[in-house]
Formats: sequence, structure tokens, C-alpha cells
Amino acid sequence: MNDMSPPGAISSYSVRDGIAVLAINSPPVNALGFPVRKALDEGIRRAVADSAASALVIRCDGRTFFAGADIAEFGGELKLPGLNDIFAVIEGSPKPVIAAIHGTALGGGCELALACHYRCALRSAKLGLPEVSLGLLPGAGGTQRTPRIAGVAMALDLIVGGRPISAAKAETAGMVDRIVDGDLEAEAVAYARQLVTEKAPLRRIRDMSVDLDLEAAQAAITTYRVAHSRQFKGFKAPGHIVQAIEAAVTLPFDQGLAREWELFEELMASTESGAQRHLFFAERAAGKVPDIGRDVKPVDIGSVTVIGAGTMGSGIATAFLNIGLPVTLVDREQQAVERGAANIRKTIAGMVAKGRIAEDEGGRRSALLSTSVDLPGAVSGADLIVEAVFEDLELKKAVFAQIDAAAKADAILASNTSFLDLDAIAAATSRPEQVVGLHFFVPANVMRLLEVVRGEKTSDVVVATGMALGRKLGKVAILSRVCDGFIANRAMAPRQAAADALILEGPLPWEVDRAMVEYGFPMGPFQMVDIVGVDVIGWDRENSAGRTVQEVLCEMGRWGQKKNGGYYDYDEERRAQPSPVAEKIVREMAAKTGADQHRFREPEIVERLLYPVVNEGAKILEEGVALRASDIDVALVTGYGWPVWTGGPMFWADSIGLPAIVAALDATIGADAVSPLLRKLAAEGGSLT
Repeated sequence: MNDMSPPGAISSYSVRDGIAVLAINSPPVNALGFPVRKALDEGIRRAVADSAASALVIRCDGRTFFAGADIAEFGGELKLPGLNDIFAVIEGSPKPVIAAIHGTALGGGCELALACHYRCALRSAKLGLPEVSLGLLPGAGGTQRTPRIAGVAMALDLIVGGRPISAAKAETAGMVDRIVDGDLEAEAVAYARQLVTEKAPLRRIRDMSVDLDLEAAQAAITTYRVAHSRQFKGFKAPGHIVQAIEAAVTLPFDQGLAREWELFEELMASTESGAQRHLFFAERAAGKVPDIGRDVKPVDIGSVTVIGAGTMGSGIATAFLNIGLPVTLVDREQQAVERGAANIRKTIAGMVAKGRIAEDEGGRRSALLSTSVDLPGAVSGADLIVEAVFEDLELKKAVFAQIDAAAKADAILASNTSFLDLDAIAAATSRPEQVVGLHFFVPANVMRLLEVVRGEKTSDVVVATGMALGRKLGKVAILSRVCDGFIANRAMAPRQAAADALILEGPLPWEVDRAMVEYGFPMGPFQMVDIVGVDVIGWDRENSAGRTVQEVLCEMGRWGQKKNGGYYDYDEERRAQPSPVAEKIVREMAAKTGADQHRFREPEIVERLLYPVVNEGAKILEEGVALRASDIDVALVTGYGWPVWTGGPMFWADSIGLPAIVAALDATIGADAVSPLLRKLAAEGGSLT
């Protein structure tokens, strides 16, 4: 019996060989919003009542099984039926219910599969419970069923870790009963028919026992916490997930389910989850450029030339090789370009050694790389030319003049400049409309942020191409207008200035760094300066006169980690220790400037360093350098490691309260330096995000 559903229907129902098949079709990812839940509930009840059906297979059309909840519903009133209502109908069915999984069964989709009596999956499928990435936990039995079917250790890995697992790994864990190849529906129906013929039991995970008692479970949890301590620092959800899994160990299923929901609601109301959900939506919004219509199509890029074979150029080349684009790496000297190519091949070999890519794939990527010391010849046929030479405006203008003379008419000319005037660089060419900034962050093949810089004359097509390239590269592309430092570097520059000023008032560099790390940054400002190079960040060698701590360090040759000494001292393993030399310089400079000395608590250090970042972010927003406040948050989270659980500087500022920030800034940097937008929003009770 077939049910001919009308075109565009969200579900279809048919009976095949005595097996009911309920198919859901809700593009793009069959999210479990109200219409899908309603269709599921009606379809399952229909199958239970259908005398022609002896079992039910639930599957999805499109590219994936249910890939999670409809996040747009979060925070509002949930329309019934809820997932737990549907799962109760499944588990109460007198007929076996089988989930047929393809693509990804994520979040609520995975929970639905676990509520079914049996599960079959295509070999290519993946299952996961990634709610932790939104600061939440699975709220429909995921924390209760997973430890019962797969054990406590797997539940911790899957739910706290948040990463999906393959169908094969899920089968080993007991979460998938059969892996199939070929026609998923046909195989699932055959499996259901086999279960009926064999009179297989209606296996309900809720009735199973967890594999560990409380003492053993707590030991497993402690071991996991120690091994994955970074997942718990600052984040609220991992601790709540642990509590929910403990409830699965200690409580009957229904009580555990109630405890899970209590913990879910606590997380939903938390600032940490709000921050993570803010970033989730912010990343998706970042790719939208309001003034570029859908009729503007990106240009297809088939080949890339990267000019500059240093650390940045080699990283950029690797990023393009990783998406299968042929790359020509160019430098002035053969030795430099060979060294850059060797580093690229070493990086690719490392990916192979770590199992991230297959050996033949590593060979394929390496084969796409060529080198040259002939700039005109190397750029002549390229679709995209990326300049990554030393950060000097005159040098970059000279390079772009050379590129302009040799590149084909429709080539896109991109600069990786991190601070310089893109419009001045574009003016060195006869085609400024083809010039765009593609500002990668070190290491360029790893860091997720790509700032696409729109010059005054950059065409919409070129902007669209830059944004599309970011997505292809697996990066978060943020659009910026031209200014000194663009978005991320400009916003964070006041943090370094504030840190430089603060060490003259009492805290030593390592105390400032410790406050930043405790707040959640991967490293503090002075640690970062030592790694990048004390001589690199803002030191004017020609005019240096011992006026600042940095100038004194640089004049002494203490240029950071590369010289075994900067703000810190370093041993032969490059391990940092507080430096008595740097401390002496700081104390002497403080005495010379007459700065008031006193102790600062860590929260005070955080405020002194980060409130100016909020202020600069507001200026970036009011000047139109960034399209939206959330773009600034995403840029600093992905480019500078701003802690995710705070949501980035703009969201964080809103959570603290703008009036408090403005008052503090008035007292430290002066009223004239405070952003008018920030002051206006604070006065009106507004928010940045």
C-alpha cells in the first residue's frame, strides 16, 4: 500500500512488504521543529494502528537523517508534541520501530534513533550529540539512553566531547544494530521484516542497565575530567552533562529524564549557553553581505599564486592545497621558495602521520604545489594572486604594480596585509576594483578566521568571491572595511596598550598574563608578544630611545622567545619563566614615570585590559568597518581565542552592563576617548548585540 502525499508534503507514508515506512522531507537538514514533530507523531500513531503494517521504519529524504532540533525554537514556548512525547509513543509501540540512518543523526535526531527499538545505518552515516557546542545538553533522553546502550565512558566521550562518531564506531558501541550498503530503505525494510519473522523482542534502551555502578562511574568521570580539563574550564554544560549521566547511574529512567530536563533548563537560562548560541548564529550571519544581491555570483577560482614563501605565505598556500587548488609559491630567491615548499610538504606529511588524511591524498596535495622565482611568469595565468610579503607599504605597492603588469585581466589580486591601507595598495594598480584583502591569521592553514577586506573600489563580485573562498577553505569569513588593523587586530590593539600601561602601576607581565589566561584566553598579551617577537610589534628601531619597557628590551636584544628572552626567560626547550631582567626594567620604568603603584585583583586586570577592547569594538561598529557587532565577536573568538563562553567582547559587554563599562572607561582612558555609540547605548539602556 502506498500513500501518495501531495507535492511539498513534509512526510510520506507507505507500506512495503508488510512494513510501514514513514519518510520525512523537511530541507535542508530535517530539523525537528514543530511541523516535523507533528508529522512524526501522526505517522508513528498511524503505523501503530495500521493492521497492514507489522513494523515501522523511520527514515528521511534529502541529504541527512534528522540533524538536530530547530534552534530557532530555543527560548520560546515549545509547541507539543515534544520529542519525549513522540519517544513515548515509539517505545510503547507493540510493533518494532526501526530508525534508518543516513548522513548525520545529530542531537534530537540521535535521541530519536536511540528511542527506536532498532537502528540500521548506511556505512557513511555519523551519529552524535553535539549540544555541548551550544552550551546545552541533550534534553530528550540522550544523557539517559546513551550510558545504558553504550556505557558511561562512551556517553562522556560522545556528549561532553560533542564530536560525532562513525556508523562503525556506533555499531561497536551498540548504538547501531546493522550497517547497510546500497539502498537504505530497501535494506531497512528487509531488516524490519527479519525482526518480525524472528519475533525479535521490542528492545527498549530505557529498560537497560548502565554498565557501571556509582563508584565506578564517578571514577570514570574523574578520569575523563583530568584528561579533558580544557573542555570544562569556563564552560557550564560539561559539568551539567556529567550530573545528568550520574543521574542515569543512580536513578530510574523516568526520574533521570526529569533530572536531565532540570539541568537542560538551567543551561538554557545560563549566560554561557546564551553566549555560545549567540556565536552559533553570529557565524552564520557573518557570511551575509546585505548590499550584495543574490544575482552577484562568485568567480570560480581554479588556480592560485602566493607571493612570499615565509611562514604566512606557506600557510596560505597549504590552505589552498587542502581544498584541492593548484598553487604556485613565489619568492625572490630560490633558497627561500624551496624552504617554503619543504615546510608545506612537511605540514602535509604531518597530517598523513596523524591520520587526518590518507597517504594518497597527501601525495595528491603535494603534487599540486609548484614553485617559482619568476613573479611575472607565475602570476600570468593565475585566477587568484595572494600577496604575503613583508608588512611594508612601499614594498607591497611595488609588488602589486608588478602583479598588475603581468596578471590576466580577470584575475583577482589579494593582499594579506594585516594593518596597511588596502586602498593605497590598490591604487598602485590599474584595476583597483579587482583588489581585495584576504587577511589570514597565523598559522593560515589552521586558524579559522579570514578577514575579507573591501576596498573603496573593490567590486561586489570580488567581495562575493572572497567570502565564498572563505567558506570553501573551511574558515569563518568576516567582511571588513579598510582601516588600520581592520577588525580583529584593531579591536585587540587597545588590550596591549592597556597591558603596557598597567605593568607600570604594579602588576608584572606574568601576573597580567595569568589574569588573561584565567579569564579564558589561550595566552596573555606578553606571552603573545614574546612568541611573535618583541621587535615585531610596533618597535621603531630608528627612533628607539629607551622610553618604554618594550624599547629597552629591544635595545638589549631581548626580542622574545627567538632570542631566549623577552618579557620572560626561556630555557633550551623554550619553556617560559618570569624574568628578573624584565622585572627590573619594569620597576625602573615605573619609578621613572612616577606611576602610582598598587596591587590589582585579577578581575580588575581583566577590566583594565578588556573594557578598552569593547570601546574599540563600538568605534569599529559606528564607523561601519564591521557590518554588525556579532562579526566583531566572531572575529575575536576565532582570531584571538577570546573565550567562547563569554560570547566575544560585544556580547560580554551586554552581559556586564554598558553603564558600568562606560563609567570604568571614563575613569581610566578619559571621557573623550569613549565611543559615542557606546555612551549613547549605555544612556538609553540599549545593547551592542
